[in-house]
Amino acid sequence: QVALVESGGGLVQAGGSLRLSCAASGRASSTYTMGWFRQAPGQEREFVAAVTWSGRNTYYADSVKGRFTSSRDIAKGTAYLQMNSLKPEDTAVYYCAASPKPARSSHDYDSWGQGTQVTVSS
Repeated sequence: QVALVESGGGLVQAGGSLRLSCAASGRASSTYTMGWFRQAPGQEREFVAAVTWSGRNTYYADSVKGRFTSSRDIAKGTAYLQMNSLKPEDTAVYYCAASPKPARSSHDYDSWGQGTQVTVSS
């Protein structure tokens, strides 16, 4: 398994930006796909974005495409989620996760961060 530690959440006004970071450590952490999920109160956890181990391939939910960017720095062992043009409906707890393959389903991810709160005010 991969150990994941997230940072970067907070409170921001609509239209603003935040960058989440996810520091990964452990065996094979550099070969894993890094994914981002979010869960709002009373809702199921949903896929947001993912980046493959090489950083060459990225995947996004339709709701964030064009506003969010997923990337990683292999040398630093860190994945990032740059969130721009934030909307109140983006408010949720955001989780990073690691999967041995590119995936959008949470069932394919076997390591999870602790989650970080993102709140977007209108």
